[in-house]
Amino acid sequence: MSQAAHIPYTDPFQIKEDFAMKKTAAVLLAFLLALSISVTAAAADSGDPLLPEDDNADIPASVFTDDEAVPASAADIVLSAPSAILIEKETGKVIYEKDADEKLEPASVTKVMTILLIVEAIERGEISLDDMVPVSAYAASMGGSQVFLEEGEQMSVRDMLKSIVVSSANDAAVAMAEKLAGSESVFVAEMNRRAEELGMTNTHFTNCTGLKDDPAHVTTARDISIMSRELIRHDMIKQFTTIWMDTVRDGAFGLNNTNKLIRYYDGATGLKTGFTSRSMYCLSATAERSGVEYIAVIMHGQTSAERFQDAKTLLDFAFANFTLIPAAPDEAMKPVRVTLGKMAYVQPVIQGDGWLLVDKKSAQALTKNLTVADTAAAPVRAGDVLGEFTISNGDTVLGTYPVVAGDSVAKLTWGDIFTNFLKLMFIGKL
Repeated sequence: MSQAAHIPYTDPFQIKEDFAMKKTAAVLLAFLLALSISVTAAAADSGDPLLPEDDNADIPASVFTDDEAVPASAADIVLSAPSAILIEKETGKVIYEKDADEKLEPASVTKVMTILLIVEAIERGEISLDDMVPVSAYAASMGGSQVFLEEGEQMSVRDMLKSIVVSSANDAAVAMAEKLAGSESVFVAEMNRRAEELGMTNTHFTNCTGLKDDPAHVTTARDISIMSRELIRHDMIKQFTTIWMDTVRDGAFGLNNTNKLIRYYDGATGLKTGFTSRSMYCLSATAERSGVEYIAVIMHGQTSAERFQDAKTLLDFAFANFTLIPAAPDEAMKPVRVTLGKMAYVQPVIQGDGWLLVDKKSAQALTKNLTVADTAAAPVRAGDVLGEFTISNGDTVLGTYPVVAGDSVAKLTWGDIFTNFLKLMFIGKL
């Protein structure tokens, strides 16, 4: 599993030097701990459902062991979570689903979309990882998982993104939303626009964190898999999502990944956990082995251990039973001759995703059939169908792909024909 080198881990509740100067660290730490306990107790006594997130609980090591049998088929998969889905990254093919279109509150898995918009803004050049991000009073007021940003503090985009990805920092998420869009509300509108663009038809965001329970803030396991797939297409995010422990504030504040699969699951690449008292335990888990990457989404697990166990069950099943093969002939396709064209030949290409997800047991027995026209009459437009390519397992066709012209070839004019005739007459060649 790829992991970047990181600064040694320190206690995440260390206080920044400028704030610690006012009191000794020991006195301030005791005060914060007492305040945290009293606030939590008061919320519990009042019956307030908006309790802080608790998404970093210890998980028994047995959850991540490999001693359990891998399900032989999708029908044999047993999950404790009420809603889940398993897909492959390159093709987007759904391998398993369980009530994957049920609208549920996603807790901090919401931040997959927040992170996606940040990454897209970086890759468009609108911001850089080294840009500094100011912290507003509103951003600093966020509860739940946080890095305790203070009003007026500034932190780099790199450390803000790291804090969001690794520690699910709500304050950092809001600060970045304000940096990109001016306000959280405008940023949320952009989240919903991007969700619609991606085809997330059952999603509606009302905030950028997932911190607050809100029956109007909903998505589905399927929609989460869609935005997760889009996010991991950006390779740069994996320098953050594969972090297990790291620090910000020049090593003064420690981060510990809420996604325990990063530490314990072979090939884990991300992606995001979530928990509130109503959303329960949610997870979008990604893992890659031998060039194949899968996405397992778990919604509303009863315990943190159960959500990781469910994700592991799905990922184990995928790695044990499926593989990717290129959706292409075993040999290069020959150019197709073009009659009366300004170019004598056009190169045919396969139209499609380029990959096919197949059962490992049948991968070696697949047959490929290529049918391409010998000639094509000009004019030929790029994308014109020249033939067909199929991949089959016995009598079952697994994939059918059009073979199309890779370029356009214009038709010869009478002037072109006359010029060519003169070349043949006086030069002996065209």
